[in-house]
Amino acid sequence: MKNIFFLMLISTVQPLLSQTKLEKAITNLENNYGQEKVYLLTDKLQYAAGDQIWFKGFVFDGYNRSTLSTTLFVELYDSDKKLIDWKTVLLTNGEGSGDFKLKADLPEQVYFVRAYTPYMTNFSDDFQIVKTLPVYNPTSTKALEVAKNSDWSAKAFPEGGNFINGTPTKFAVRLYGNVSLPEKWSGKIIDVQNPNVPITTFTSLDKNVASFKITPASGKKYQLIIEDNTGKKQTINLPEVADSGLHVEVSSSNEGIKYSLKGVNLKQQLQNYKIVGTINNHLAYKANITQSTSEVSSTIPTKISNGANGVLQLAIFDEQDNLVAKRLCFIKPNNLKIEKAEIVGQNLKETPRSFNSIDLSPESYFKNYTVLVSEDDGSNTTEEENILSNLWLTGDLSSKIDSPAQYFSKNANTEALDALLISENWKRFDWNSVLSGTVPAIKANSQKFLSYRIKPLKDNALMRNTNVNVVLKLGENEPSINQFRTDQMGYIYLNNLSFDEPLNVSVFANSEKGKESENDHLFVTVEPLVIPTPFKGSLPTTKYTLVTATENKKLPPAISKAINTQKNIKKLEHIDVQIEEVQLTGKKKDPKEELNKQLSSGMFSSVNSTIFDFVNEDQHVAGSTNILDWLQGRAAGLTFQRNNSGINVPYIRGQQAKLYLDETPTDASMITSLPVNNIAMVKIIKGSGLIGNAVLIYTMRGNMKSKSNEKDPQKNNLSVIKGYDKPSEFPIETLDTDDPAKKIENDTRETLYWNPNLYDSDYVPPRIKFFNNDTAKQYKVLIISFDEDDNILYENRVFK
Repeated sequence: MKNIFFLMLISTVQPLLSQTKLEKAITNLENNYGQEKVYLLTDKLQYAAGDQIWFKGFVFDGYNRSTLSTTLFVELYDSDKKLIDWKTVLLTNGEGSGDFKLKADLPEQVYFVRAYTPYMTNFSDDFQIVKTLPVYNPTSTKALEVAKNSDWSAKAFPEGGNFINGTPTKFAVRLYGNVSLPEKWSGKIIDVQNPNVPITTFTSLDKNVASFKITPASGKKYQLIIEDNTGKKQTINLPEVADSGLHVEVSSSNEGIKYSLKGVNLKQQLQNYKIVGTINNHLAYKANITQSTSEVSSTIPTKISNGANGVLQLAIFDEQDNLVAKRLCFIKPNNLKIEKAEIVGQNLKETPRSFNSIDLSPESYFKNYTVLVSEDDGSNTTEEENILSNLWLTGDLSSKIDSPAQYFSKNANTEALDALLISENWKRFDWNSVLSGTVPAIKANSQKFLSYRIKPLKDNALMRNTNVNVVLKLGENEPSINQFRTDQMGYIYLNNLSFDEPLNVSVFANSEKGKESENDHLFVTVEPLVIPTPFKGSLPTTKYTLVTATENKKLPPAISKAINTQKNIKKLEHIDVQIEEVQLTGKKKDPKEELNKQLSSGMFSSVNSTIFDFVNEDQHVAGSTNILDWLQGRAAGLTFQRNNSGINVPYIRGQQAKLYLDETPTDASMITSLPVNNIAMVKIIKGSGLIGNAVLIYTMRGNMKSKSNEKDPQKNNLSVIKGYDKPSEFPIETLDTDDPAKKIENDTRETLYWNPNLYDSDYVPPRIKFFNNDTAKQYKVLIISFDEDDNILYENRVFK
């Protein structure tokens, strides 16, 4: 076929003085269709109410970590699509981590975690990751069960999309199901006019797909009859046989991707047809057929992707630049480019609560690792989804695939992967839309970090084109003074901020000449410009069903262990509190004790309490929007979760705490409206006395005056803004102890080690270190990393 092709192997498109419709479409694709995708790793696949969910997000632009976005939103929904909690995660080199603390009274059901960048909201919600997480609760009136029966349907797809008279055609058969697919299934193809004699038969390659080949005849009608291993059958019609068209055959090897084209009854045969190959919405290959011929073939070398793996979308256009055939294929399916961790030492024991370690090479090209170590009890040996299948498959294909991780495992069936890709379309863009000149509407531009818009009002009037001073104070750091000029709308903008502590923003009007500045009549609001967006997509179907719980409710063994682990943690926390109480005994009374005695009545007095004195001590509360936000991170065992109104609600040891204002029951909304400069004392009581877990707020009385107000009185010209959510620190601990009072009988931790940022520094071997529980004999170790060229390291193995 010499001189038939005019071939270009290219990575970018150069603009031409006079572009054809296809060339304009390629330019449009290159310039306007850049897109991101997310993979979200969690430490477990199922949780108990009260557990901590540890997660790590990886954001990709194509097959490389994205530098486009620096912010990832991660949201937790219940099965009614009600938002439970959300996190704003800082991305560094496309990676970011965080955690959710589940409420102890969370109803048993399937929950969903949505993860996306602001830029991703410009495109279909179908490509935002929505991870399914079953959460169990032994006290719930409902119980999760795995559905026993699955309804499925089937479709048949001719390779390239065309079914032409007299042309042997490969078909992919694809099964779809809301819950799960049958383990095995088979089928036969019949001529409708002669149904008793099968033309050919096939058996499934895996749960998702099968393939067969057939040579059709014009005027014939063909049907496909499928039967699963339970005896369920379905009959579907194959496409009508065409008398003309373009037939496509594609095969992939380590040398490249070979394609063959055959034109049947075409007027000008294949002259002026174009073959376009794209990878991640970028042109990678283009060939023009310059001579009149009915058959051509060629091999696309793997250098179009620099030898890396991925999906190539082939699209064939006729002489009028109309799309006539398309095909997805995987580059080098038999040679996956996956690096393995270089382990230079390990010290692993089966002894209960023993110290274990695994050392990685300090001389590796990989410098930052994500590591998860869990007990391997042999209960779940098959991965359904992993970072490889998300990166190379499901992150770009929105249809549900059963166990996509199998296609990139050690014993992967490459024939099944090819059949799967025949049954799929590249759904990131549609060629006909791109050819028509359609451009995505970019409403959310990518921004570096977080940005805010400040609106100062003086005497309820906008301050347009006015010079002001803005004082920024981050946490306990020294404040900084910055001069700004408001714009024509009266706004000030703070752009590209990265912080994870409360940021106090104060605005001061510049005084007129000879006059003092009057800031008492100045009011300030701050509006974040990088914000979450409502979820418009649908929650994925799951294999679970919710039924009424029986009297003897059974829980999965892993959940029973998780519940026991929670009890162990609470026991240790309670013992630590008792020790603190003993240490306090015999101390001299101080002003704080006198204030507590003055404000507290009998039933609200407890030695098991933490007290914050605002009368005698400067608590640096000025600038805080409300006392509940100020309390975050200031008392051991006290955490906060946002309710539907976005208000922080206090929890103590996983249980929602009662709220009291001057010893009268109240709610969080009432507390948040209370000016912080009116507060005299805050008391945290943990599971003691008649009221149990409680947060008590006491207001000023008589001639009381806050120490904080003496130095830094509350002003309306101040606002506190929240930045990124700071990840909690995973506890690397052992429950073993020589103290009999703190002895834990049964250590049942499943997640033994979680580190989303294990760094290699100063040639010290990165060390994975953890303590065994009481039962683990072997360990599942997952390691993920990327080098400077974004080559992926993926290790998922069992250590004994």
